[in-house]
Amino acid sequence: MLLEEQIKFWPELEKSYSSYKTPKTKTFKFNGFVIKVQNNPGRITSSSAKVDEESIKVRACFLCPENLYSKQKAIQYGEDFLILVNPFPIFPEHFTIPHKDHIPQAVKEWFGRMPAFSKDFSRDVIIYNGPACGASAPDHLHFQAGSKFFMPIDNGFHSLKNEYGEILIENDSLVVAGIDDGLRKFISIETKESSLAEKAFDIFYHFYSRVSNGKTEPMMNIICFYEPRQNQESKNYGWRTIIFLREKHRPSHYFREGENRILLSPAAVDFGGVCILPLEKDFEKITKEDVAEIFREVSIGKEQFEYLKADLKKSLKANLHS
Repeated sequence: MLLEEQIKFWPELEKSYSSYKTPKTKTFKFNGFVIKVQNNPGRITSSSAKVDEESIKVRACFLCPENLYSKQKAIQYGEDFLILVNPFPIFPEHFTIPHKDHIPQAVKEWFGRMPAFSKDFSRDVIIYNGPACGASAPDHLHFQAGSKFFMPIDNGFHSLKNEYGEILIENDSLVVAGIDDGLRKFISIETKESSLAEKAFDIFYHFYSRVSNGKTEPMMNIICFYEPRQNQESKNYGWRTIIFLREKHRPSHYFREGENRILLSPAAVDFGGVCILPLEKDFEKITKEDVAEIFREVSIGKEQFEYLKADLKKSLKANLHS
């Protein structure tokens, strides 16, 4: 297996994964769900990455094959993608899936690959971070794969949907919901057919583009989860896509000075319920109130969310009714 092979022959990677095994973690309980906070020093480069246009122009792209670490192995994945072991893991098993060519991070034309990826990476979830929503390489299209059930939302999704969700469409093949748990606002797409996930996402993208202030694409983070069918009688199988809706890239806490600064740049994993803090001092001082404040600040506003849900409900029922 790629991960074991790379750990064996790449000392720096072995060190990264060894130090990752015992991270400091604490858990904050909210109403019906939890958010974990983890101290992960290895993520300092990603969390503090300069992703403005000027900085991107002058640095070599670390996802292009010619710029990989000397011991980093790339496996061809289909015609368009590669598989790399992520050298700075968040998950117990963490891969990056970059496009073989240097093309911009943009999900619209490539979302359809996420269900296929999640089926191939059966032990993992697939994540996408938008170019202004946590992607440390906004100039190079890539997805990530990480261990299932690491993020609380993997197990907690259904209770969140039941407690805080509004069903926008529901039939035998498709369920789409809008969920606001007080910290995060997100759209979920559950389906047994990957083609339906694509159709629902296309409709979502069209309407979200109208309310999002993203410059290059609507601001979002995506998690795609595949549950295989255990037997012919099983009804709990198929794809679940969760799309977190964003208002801004980084919270005000990120830019504060001195002791008031918290180096937390939320991306898909953070929204999934594990906030990654590379600095131990931030881990020690962060509070439940800080976490709530950060998520509310970077998430889409309530009024925009209500408009989006209303438009989606109407369009989904008109175009995807059973």
